[in-house]
Amino acid sequence: MFDLFREISQTLSHNKVRTALTGIAVTWGIFMLIVLLSMARGVTNSFNHDMMQGNNAKIQVWSGNTSIPYHGNREGRRIRLKDKDMVSVKDNNSGYVEEVTSRLSGGGKITSEKAQVSQSYSGVFPREFTPSRNGDIIAGRFLNSRDMDTKAKVMVIPQRYAAQLFPPDGKDALGSRVNCNGLSFLVVGVYESRWNREVYIPFTTARMMAADREDLGNLSINLKDVNTEKDGTDAEDGVRNTLAANHDFDPKDTNAVYIYNRFTSSLTTKNALGILDTCVWVLGILTLLTGIVGISNIMFVTVRERTHEIGIRRAIGAKPRKILTQVIVESVAITVIFGYIGIVLGTAVTQIIAMLIGEGDNTPLRNPTVSITIALEVTAVLVIAGMLAGLFPALKALKVKPVEALRDE
Repeated sequence: MFDLFREISQTLSHNKVRTALTGIAVTWGIFMLIVLLSMARGVTNSFNHDMMQGNNAKIQVWSGNTSIPYHGNREGRRIRLKDKDMVSVKDNNSGYVEEVTSRLSGGGKITSEKAQVSQSYSGVFPREFTPSRNGDIIAGRFLNSRDMDTKAKVMVIPQRYAAQLFPPDGKDALGSRVNCNGLSFLVVGVYESRWNREVYIPFTTARMMAADREDLGNLSINLKDVNTEKDGTDAEDGVRNTLAANHDFDPKDTNAVYIYNRFTSSLTTKNALGILDTCVWVLGILTLLTGIVGISNIMFVTVRERTHEIGIRRAIGAKPRKILTQVIVESVAITVIFGYIGIVLGTAVTQIIAMLIGEGDNTPLRNPTVSITIALEVTAVLVIAGMLAGLFPALKALKVKPVEALRDE
């Protein structure tokens, strides 16, 4: 083993400039591979984090205008979603639809005895608030089914407005009353969020306060038992067909209602990220190939310079397998040495990028660092690349005939 390391050292020292230039190419290739893989992993982590924050098995529907004449109705007719649509969409698509909700918004000033804020309110269902996406309840509770059933005049406000309405810190907000559009509301909850500023009241209460007691601006449909893209597409088609029957428009008219299928979109994004990861690997390996070709050339020169030595070894009984192993191991060693320099540099750069980006909620890259899996994969690439770089020079070494090698000057 010691002799093998000594021979590798001699190979490096005899071709210092050529080895250094080739090593730089290998280091650069591995460095780029590590950085690109880390960036791709950061994008994937950010996507997975966003997916975990909300329910991806979901369909959103908004009102639109027809673009195709149908049953005597001209194009351009406004389709207005109604309360009955929430019931019929669930009943007619029970195989895929778990729950149908909506949201109503209204404007106005929210006042207390000490201050007021100009902020619209949102009438929502209890399930519309999730801590990972909307914020954290720091006092009291969120809306519940009893609030919905009784059309209770209760409100959940952000900490920022609590501090403004009930200075100085908003601690007196919980259990206090505020006025909104001439109605008195009881504050039952206060939440903390860095970006969310919505004021929440029960959907049924917002419906009672709305000037139009039937129209809805949107539908939010939670899906169940959807596992494939076909399931998501079938669920979307079922929703569109139900609404088409309710409002008498052509089911093929995609402008009559606008549908965003979050489930199929998430599957498409996953596939795109998989393609991105593959492209990064291909690009990195192609970059690495320039260095591998250089190492192969070095080994060809080494075999040529050591032809006399190889001939002596063959003459005294050295087996071809030993000569083959020696050349390949030398090639792998050179590749791994310079490759790990690239790994160290690439890891350092990704750590710096991760520190600069931070862990914000809206960051496009989340934890873009090298994982153990990536390190093992790159190590395997290095070993395989080194073996391939030394394979052809090693085969050439085996073709050297002892008699001709001993005559070589």
